[in-house]
Amino acid sequence: MTDLNKKKPIIWTISGSDCSGGAGIAADIKTGHGLGVEVCHLITANTVQNSSLLISVNPVSVDILQQQFEALITDKPPSVIKIGLVANVEQVQWLAKLLEQVKHSNKNLISVYDPVGQASVGGSFSALTIEQLTPLLKQVDVITPNLMEAKNLARFGPVAKETNAEKLAKKIYDDFLITSIIIKGGHSDKDNGLAIDYCYHQLNQLSEEKQDNQEKQHQVISYQLSSPRINTHYSHGGGCSFATALASFLAQGYLMRDALMLSKAFISQGLSASEQVSELNGHQYYGAFEQQNWPCNAKFFPNVVDQLSLQYHDLPAFNSLELKDKKLGLYPVIASLYWLKRLLPLGLEIIQLRVKNLSEDELEQVIITAVELAKDYNTRLFINDYWQLAIKHGAYGVHIGQEDLADADLVAIQQSGIRLGISTHGCYEFLLAQQLQPSYLAIGAIFPTKTKDMTGQIQGLDNLRQVLALRPAEKALQIPVVAIGGITLERAQEVAVTGVESIAVVTAITEATQSHGISPEQAVTAFEQIIAKG
Repeated sequence: MTDLNKKKPIIWTISGSDCSGGAGIAADIKTGHGLGVEVCHLITANTVQNSSLLISVNPVSVDILQQQFEALITDKPPSVIKIGLVANVEQVQWLAKLLEQVKHSNKNLISVYDPVGQASVGGSFSALTIEQLTPLLKQVDVITPNLMEAKNLARFGPVAKETNAEKLAKKIYDDFLITSIIIKGGHSDKDNGLAIDYCYHQLNQLSEEKQDNQEKQHQVISYQLSSPRINTHYSHGGGCSFATALASFLAQGYLMRDALMLSKAFISQGLSASEQVSELNGHQYYGAFEQQNWPCNAKFFPNVVDQLSLQYHDLPAFNSLELKDKKLGLYPVIASLYWLKRLLPLGLEIIQLRVKNLSEDELEQVIITAVELAKDYNTRLFINDYWQLAIKHGAYGVHIGQEDLADADLVAIQQSGIRLGISTHGCYEFLLAQQLQPSYLAIGAIFPTKTKDMTGQIQGLDNLRQVLALRPAEKALQIPVVAIGGITLERAQEVAVTGVESIAVVTAITEATQSHGISPEQAVTAFEQIIAKG
């Protein structure tokens, strides 16, 4: 969510005006304002249309668009440019040059293109061919076609039977080197009542590749999100709103996976808002999509569909932490047996041993000793990462980071009876991990931390509150959440009041003497008191 103490990010929308108010610029402005960004708009065409018919498209002169660009670029420079209706070849060429120019001075600029071709009420907004659109396509970073538009971009043609989103996206990437290709599933009729959106994403930025036309090594990752179809005819402008929501979240610093998750939730929320009135009208009247504010309700968020969730779909929940209405409290993460011996007598509910750079024999002996030490106390000892050794030597639990989750045998961990904690960074990973039903979920980094490079994944308190709201409403079904990353004694109070069950710390204890002039034991007491009041 937007921090009210910060200046609002600015996005530009370059698209057509819909006089019926449902789509185009009107939808973009309502969406952007609802999501906390400032919106500047350049209108490419004035359209004449209503809820049943597109009558005409009247392009705006490139000279006027250029004047608007020059007036805005220094006064209200964008962090994201969202592009919708492009009415003619002159506008394509102008836009391609504009993006190239702006990106030259702002390497972080993101451009999002919603390839508006056919009007949802019937008729074409433009007769541009793929060849004519190519200069623009080679400049954009993100594209958000529906299935029919994706077929056209991949040159399969509207009557082609190809519906595999991955294959379509790969073809579009091969032709245009677009960083992120999101194929929306709202128009597919083959997904058993589900709307499945697919994102083909390059983890590295491709702007330099486009400038020098040299393809580099890159890592491809895909995201698939599934949500129930919502039966409403108040969907006019839904595609525009999706692309603008995505632009708004990207402008606020979200990674693609989280921006996609939030955008899909935003659309489900808006469609649901009009479901009842659509039903009262017999689903006959074609009404405007209803833009809401920031999506916060868990019921509007989609499920993550990936190899991990499919592989463990039928896996029972992991054993609980058996808190019995107690708070999990302070969660020290320590790197040696010295600190374990020092902290165990303090009556903590949980401790994590995170050791690195040891030989296999040394590592195993440390874990054996740690498990033996913990047996004399009621502290839940979690071993970081080494799940095989945690199982072998009877640790209470194992904590696994996102980077190691795919390599872990979750069936073996679950069947062993030990508990499982999973690291998450943002709403996408949180919801994916929540589907696995672990014993607890960690979310971070809440603040910048010197123990780990979390560039691009600092969550802040607003995101922490957001992911806490994504748990089931029923308390008994909620998985405990641990906040971690850069949490000091000074920051602990504002973290505790969010409602987290636990706060994990590393240097705030081990370096307490240097930072606060108190002993680690005194630091533990101070943290516990703050969390208890939380």
